Amino acid sequence: MAGLFRKVYDWLLRTFWALEMEVTMVGLQNAGKTSLLRVLAGGEFTLDSIPTVGFNMKRVQRGHVTLKCWDIGGQPRFRTMWERYCRGVNAIVFIVDIADVELIPQAKEELHSLMAHPSLGGIPLLVLGNKSDLPEKLSVDELIDELDLKSIQNREVCCYGISAKQETNLDAVVQFLVKWAGR
Repeated sequence: MAGLFRKVYDWLLRTFWALEMEVTMVGLQNAGKTSLLRVLAGGEFTLDSIPTVGFNMKRVQRGHVTLKCWDIGGQPRFRTMWERYCRGVNAIVFIVDIADVELIPQAKEELHSLMAHPSLGGIPLLVLGNKSDLPEKLSVDELIDELDLKSIQNREVCCYGISAKQETNLDAVVQFLVKWAGR
């Protein structure tokens, strides 16, 4: 009987109080966007992930909130599309490979270029330093400094270190995103 009650309760939540939010995940190629999205959607981490060509979308259900997540390719030819897919979303997630220190200046340039678009003003930004499980990596404080996140104005900016592979800190990611549902 308790199982039936739970099913009816869940249905009522989804039907009458469900919130859907859109999130766009961007970042340079090989930062781990697709792997993170696969893990958040309940799948397993795989090492043989192929680069995203263009974009893909997955829905992630967390309680009464559905996250409609856009994963945009990080190769140079797709970066011009980032702004278009970030317009009107509830949050922008910028993912950085914190173990590939040589690419951090390029990630900084792309991030600041994206945040300069007036059409994206006010949209919360979540920066994720992925691959925190690797030995040679930047700390969260170093990433904040290297990306000059404190200079990004007119929006909430948050930064976490994560590991899609080990599913480290993913609850904090989801909590940040769900906080913006319905806004």
